[in-house]
Amino acid sequence: MEQLTLDSAKTYQTVETFGVSGAWWAQEIGGWTETDEQSGLPKRERIAQLLFDKENGIGVNCYRYNLGGGSMQSGKGRFHPECRRAESFDCDDGYDWSRDKNALWVLRQAVSYGVTDIVFFVNSPPERFTKNGMAHCSKQFRTNLAKKNYVRFADYCLDCVEHFRAEGIPVRYLSPVNEPVWKWTGGQEGCHYRPHQVRKLLRVFADEMDKRPALSDLRLSGAENGDIRWFNKTYCRIILGDKKIRARVDAIDTHSYCVGPDKGLLAPFIRDRLPYLRRYRRYLDRHFPDANAKTSEWTHMKGGRDYGMDSALEQTKIMLEDLTILNVTSWQLWIAVSNVDYCDGLLYEFDDTRTFALTKRYYAFGHFSKFIEPGSVRFCVDAGSLLQAAGFEKDGRQVLVVANHGEKGVELRLPAGISEIFLTDETRSLSPLSPAPVFTFPPKSIATLILQKKGESA
Repeated sequence: MEQLTLDSAKTYQTVETFGVSGAWWAQEIGGWTETDEQSGLPKRERIAQLLFDKENGIGVNCYRYNLGGGSMQSGKGRFHPECRRAESFDCDDGYDWSRDKNALWVLRQAVSYGVTDIVFFVNSPPERFTKNGMAHCSKQFRTNLAKKNYVRFADYCLDCVEHFRAEGIPVRYLSPVNEPVWKWTGGQEGCHYRPHQVRKLLRVFADEMDKRPALSDLRLSGAENGDIRWFNKTYCRIILGDKKIRARVDAIDTHSYCVGPDKGLLAPFIRDRLPYLRRYRRYLDRHFPDANAKTSEWTHMKGGRDYGMDSALEQTKIMLEDLTILNVTSWQLWIAVSNVDYCDGLLYEFDDTRTFALTKRYYAFGHFSKFIEPGSVRFCVDAGSLLQAAGFEKDGRQVLVVANHGEKGVELRLPAGISEIFLTDETRSLSPLSPAPVFTFPPKSIATLILQKKGESA
């Protein structure tokens, strides 16, 4: 029997949010006005409720809205599938704020449910500012943004922030660069930047933000590097080592991917995330100890739809590793809803019938987002060698997330004060269970344990 040991005196980072991106799916689902028979709500409203409502959903509290490059309007470029095209508000004679209405409906609905951390992120600058007039590059590993348009690009993004803030959208972060290392010659909107180009561009953004007192509280995000292994130190130096940029940044945002190769002698070492996470954390502690780290994107990066516990446990494993090794203050999934034959999203949607289905990944994400309050401090938890666990505390209320990745059940002796247990496995989904001094974690399961507030009777 394993023993669950808590040391709340040993604390780590303060956790802010758990988030999702609205890229590509919101522009479709935001127009689903038909009634969902089960809930009686319009389908788009039901999906928003499932994602953002804490009582009737999983309470996601960070939402990433894609400021598109305009490939949807122009039809230019190489995109597959077509849903990866995105609209832009930019016009030759100003702005058209009526565009992207479906995605904006989802954004506004997220805010109505209490989402307070809105991130505007850019895959490609608007086509009018790019060298080839498209929202992806023509040449591999060559930037598509003309230097003469740095200021125009920054002003466009800041105008968007100011416009939507005036509507009541709490845009807190702006991310102008997304995965700058990749070549981005098609498939989706994207733009390559070399490290020195990222520095120059973010300096321009910081300069333009300084000219707008109303945006004094807006933070820059970046550089959203596309792999947890490569070039993270480079981008840390660029962003956190530059005083001008650093004044506008409160964290370094990275994507937690660890992709390929799957075969060969070096594959087991190159695909092992943990040494990279540890080295990256040591680097941050040594050179930028006052800077937070965030995971701003992750998904499985493999084909085929998976509704079950295997992908849910993989997602949970990554979340717990990032929270306990990299000490991230926010963890954000790539997309909330998927319509393709791929292992991503918390829900799958079917365009032809305008229906949707939940996955076990949805419930796995809810084990974090539904129970861990913003401002919770992570503390030391030991659940033995067979279980993966993390603990979070706010105002005396402690939340433990525990995962059993094994094929056998694990008995765990629990500390006094456990008031609630919620379990997800092959047959249950965030199901409430009665606490007991000894709890058996079923095979391939995830549980959230709530410890009663101090000073209250059990």
